[in-house]
Amino acid sequence: MPLTSPKELQAFLRSLGVHPKKALSQNFLVDGNIIRKIVQEAAISSGDVVLEIGPGPGALTEALCAAGARVIAVEKDRVYAQALKRFEGVEVHEGDFLNFDLSTLPKNTKVVANLPYQLTAPILTRLAPGNFSTLTLMVQEEVARRIAAQPKTKDYGSLTVFLAFYAFARYAFKVSRRCFYPSPKVDSAVITLALHEPPPVDPEAFFAFVRQVFQQRRKMIKSTLKNPQIGEILQKMGENPQSRPEDLSLDSFLSIYSSLITTENKN
Repeated sequence: MPLTSPKELQAFLRSLGVHPKKALSQNFLVDGNIIRKIVQEAAISSGDVVLEIGPGPGALTEALCAAGARVIAVEKDRVYAQALKRFEGVEVHEGDFLNFDLSTLPKNTKVVANLPYQLTAPILTRLAPGNFSTLTLMVQEEVARRIAAQPKTKDYGSLTVFLAFYAFARYAFKVSRRCFYPSPKVDSAVITLALHEPPPVDPEAFFAFVRQVFQQRRKMIKSTLKNPQIGEILQKMGENPQSRPEDLSLDSFLSIYSSLITTENKN
C-alpha cells in the first residue's frame, strides 16, 4: 500500500501498533508528488545503490525500489526496521546511522534521505567526506538556504564553506510542512550535493580556521585574526582588505589559509 496520504499512513501505523515519536523527529512525508520529485532529483536509475537514512514507514523506500535502486536502509526504530523488510531486495540495518560503518558501502553509492532536524549537522559531517557520488537530502528549509548560499548573503556561513570543501551544493525545491504527518513547525527543502575531490589541505586545521573567523562574522577578518598580514594577503588576492567572513568564497579562504601556513613555516 503506497503511503502517500495521511489516511494511508495512519492506517499503516495502526497496523504496526505505533505512532510518530516527536523525540525522534518522526515527521513522515505523505505527498506522492514530492516523493517522485526527490527520486527524479536524485537521478535514480536501475542498478543504483542507494543509502537511505531513517526511512521510517518506507514511503520513499518504495519509490526508490520502483525506480530500480538497490536500497540499503539504516533505521533506528525497531518496528520500522522490521516493517521495511516487506520490500524485496532492501538491505535493512537496524541502528543509529551515526554508528553505521560507511566503509561497507560500495563506491559511488547515492544517498537519499529525509534527515531528522536535530541530527542534520552530525549526519552531514559524516556524509560529506564519504565515498559517495551524490547526496539528495531533505533538511529544514533554513538549513538548505545556508548550505546553498552564495558569498555576500546573510545565509552564508561556516556550514556553507564546509560543504563546498567537499561538494557542489544546489537548492532543489521547497517542501511545505503540510506534506508531512504529523506536520512540523517549519518548512523543509531538498538539496543536492555532488561530491568532488577536496582541496589538498588538512581538513581539520582548515575548518578550525574557518570556524574561528566566522565566530565574529560581523568583524573584519584582519581584526578577528589579529594578524597584520591579512590585509596585505587580501589585497594581493584582489579582495577588499576590510573583508568580513561572509564576503569570501571557499577559494579565498583556502588562499588566506595557505598564505598563513606558508608564513608560519618560514618563521
